[in-house]
Amino acid sequence: MTAGSIVSVNVGRPRQVEWHGRTVTTAIWKAPVRGRVLVEGINLAGDDQADRRVHGGETKAVYAYAAEDYAWWAGELGEEIRPGTFGENLTLEGLDWSRLRPGVRLTIGNVRLEITKAVPPCRTIAASFVDGDFGRVSQKTHAGWSRFYCRVLTEGNVTVGDRVVMEDAADSTLDGDGRTV
Repeated sequence: MTAGSIVSVNVGRPRQVEWHGRTVTTAIWKAPVRGRVLVEGINLAGDDQADRRVHGGETKAVYAYAAEDYAWWAGELGEEIRPGTFGENLTLEGLDWSRLRPGVRLTIGNVRLEITKAVPPCRTIAASFVDGDFGRVSQKTHAGWSRFYCRVLTEGNVTVGDRVVMEDAADSTLDGDGRTV
């Protein structure tokens, strides 16, 4: 087992924006919140997704991202980037991201999450802050993914500073898309 911590808890609601000459609905913009936040069912309290075909739902209830990647992006863009910019609910630091894969469980206080799927970069993230340059978003993968979806195994509350304990996957029953096999 290895441990890390929560740097930021981020939530946001869907909104309509203009992109490439059309109106789209997205919830990519997440903002850090203070205090304890309830993690239950398919979401964090105060959070939602715009398109549950690709985001959210039982196997994509919580989206986690590596705080360590923010330093890379700051260097790439020449400016500091705040947690939540990538649309993540939990900005985590100190974990061995190379060992995270479907089936690995994260315990955060009384909350238990199970990683269901690595999240590939998406065009919405590129459009939201990288001047639409999807190529730069796509290249940032650290030879592995640092973005994961999780399902909620045990509901509870999380906050900044909470310790995150990673447990190696037992015999996972998840495929690469987070579905039970």
